[in-house]
Amino acid sequence: DPEKLFFEERRMADEQRDCGGCILAPGFIDVQINGGFGVDFSQATEDVGSGVALVAQRILSHGVTSFCPTLVTSPPEVYHKVLPQIPVKSGGPHGAGVLGVHLEGPFISREKRGAHPEAHLRSFEANAFHDVLATYGPLDNVRIVTLAPELGRSHEVIQALTARGICVSLGHSVADLQAAEEAVQSGATFITHLFNAMLPVSARAPAVAHPLPSAGLVLVTDAVPALGLGNGRHTLGQQEVEVDGLTAYVAGTKTLSGSIAPMDVCVRHFLQATGCSVELALEAASLHPAQLLGLEKHKGTLDFGADADFVVLDDSLHVRATYISGELVWQAEEARQ
Repeated sequence: DPEKLFFEERRMADEQRDCGGCILAPGFIDVQINGGFGVDFSQATEDVGSGVALVAQRILSHGVTSFCPTLVTSPPEVYHKVLPQIPVKSGGPHGAGVLGVHLEGPFISREKRGAHPEAHLRSFEANAFHDVLATYGPLDNVRIVTLAPELGRSHEVIQALTARGICVSLGHSVADLQAAEEAVQSGATFITHLFNAMLPVSARAPAVAHPLPSAGLVLVTDAVPALGLGNGRHTLGQQEVEVDGLTAYVAGTKTLSGSIAPMDVCVRHFLQATGCSVELALEAASLHPAQLLGLEKHKGTLDFGADADFVVLDDSLHVRATYISGELVWQAEEARQ
């Protein structure tokens, strides 16, 4: 508390670091990342935890201090095997913290399924929330669910999920504005990859993607397992993905499939593409995702009392160092010398 420190305690900091004129910002939070560096979170391997740990460690160099491992549409047996192996976990020198899993599908639109395999898509039956539990298994480790609000009985599912503290996001949807607004009234608070895999906006049909204030904008990588691996064929859940340059497609098609951009690249691209302020670009990767998950008192901010998760950036927003809970967990090679 700087006021208390200045007026009452009048003492120096226990530890001082010279950041050399760099920018100090809250650590980045990625709420949609499907894998990376050859690890696919939607693959039911025997040791999912070690794959999550590898990604958690590798994304430190990109300024990410916490994230939501994301599973794309999969058969029930995959969820039942994978989800228990991804518990919420604090970050540290071992890697970024796990805030909970993001389940994207399988309760989405066939028409707007994008890279999600059609064979595993599902709708809600008579006992809708029971269908959700039967599909996913226990929801203890789940933080976000992306679904299409036009599916029958979706509103009771949204209410049941939000009652458990799970964020509901709308995506892969052909919903019109009315259906989207009804979903919001039921508790939905987010839109997954805005303007992608949903009806286009027009004057006659506003659709799900009506204009949002910048204060609600959250940057995600939507990174696929090919992140960090270069061109060629890789997996994403039950499908093959082909990477060509900076673009990932479902193999043999021109259907976009996530991205291979790490979070710091997303921040720089957002800044350059929109001409927004540096502050907004940084908040879209830190404060806004923290607010989405109700963590803004602990994450996404440099206010006193918050977790000391922060990133040191040069003026071009390249990461120089990453800290979690006040501890240096990654540093650029030239910054070490």
